[in-house]
Amino acid sequence: LCCSSCLDSSFNVGAAKTMLVACPSLAEQDQIVSILGALDDRIALLRETNATLEAIAQALFKSWFVDFDPVRAKQQGLAPAGMDEATAALFPDSFEESALGLVPKGWRASPVYDMATYINGAAYKAFEPNAERLGRPIIKIAELKSGVTAQTAFSAVAMHEKYLIETGDILFSWSGNPDTSIDTFVWAHESAWLNQHIFRVLPRTRQERAFVLQLLKYLRPVFAELARNKQTTGLGHVTVADMKRLLVVEPDAEMVKEFDRVAGPIQSRIFANEQQAQTLATLRDTLLPRLISGQLRLPEAEAALETV
Repeated sequence: LCCSSCLDSSFNVGAAKTMLVACPSLAEQDQIVSILGALDDRIALLRETNATLEAIAQALFKSWFVDFDPVRAKQQGLAPAGMDEATAALFPDSFEESALGLVPKGWRASPVYDMATYINGAAYKAFEPNAERLGRPIIKIAELKSGVTAQTAFSAVAMHEKYLIETGDILFSWSGNPDTSIDTFVWAHESAWLNQHIFRVLPRTRQERAFVLQLLKYLRPVFAELARNKQTTGLGHVTVADMKRLLVVEPDAEMVKEFDRVAGPIQSRIFANEQQAQTLATLRDTLLPRLISGQLRLPEAEAALETV
């Protein structure tokens, strides 16, 4: 596709001017743009939909477990807005004192660390990383943001199964830039190895998953501030001690189960949309160089797009 000058280690403007690349006709370029543009539009729509769904899940969590709107309504003798009678019956109608101040009666203040099991990843060197992509990918914070890329190292070492993450696992990155790295993710790729500085989060029961996931997402600003207070050279971290001191409201089991029933499908839809967006992005990135080089003809690309 290009001349030998593009392989020069001192590639510069002059070399760029002499580099030859395959250039489809304008008509073909328009068709390529049409095909890949459709993929970009679909990806953008999926991401916009997820932003809306995430806002809905977060608003529901805040209303139920932070502002206690249904409890306040019942305390005033009113029916909670937009809620069926069976769900409304699960909420208390009064408050009681706790370590966090007034909380709904029967609920309690608990450390966020007690809400799940947090397994830290292994040290990077322990995986004996290889560049040949043998074994499983090693997941660092970069992979949480961008997925498995050409820069991702792999490991064929037989590590303890507690470091193995599977599709759908909740991951909490507790170290890095407070504003861009401290966050909660749901792993949308295939099985992989977990590097240190990331917790694999295991809710105590399946029914608590939706609550734990939304709780960690809601606490992101709090975690970021905790990390910022220990920030050195641009990096900060949230310690186990921090999580043991940080108290949150823990509802009773039936209330948590009801939140899973309502919010769980929203979270599942977000996860499915993200997986689809990743599939489409991979297809786009695969089609582009093959279309430009002529390895793939337009009818074949359109057929692949139609299949997806």
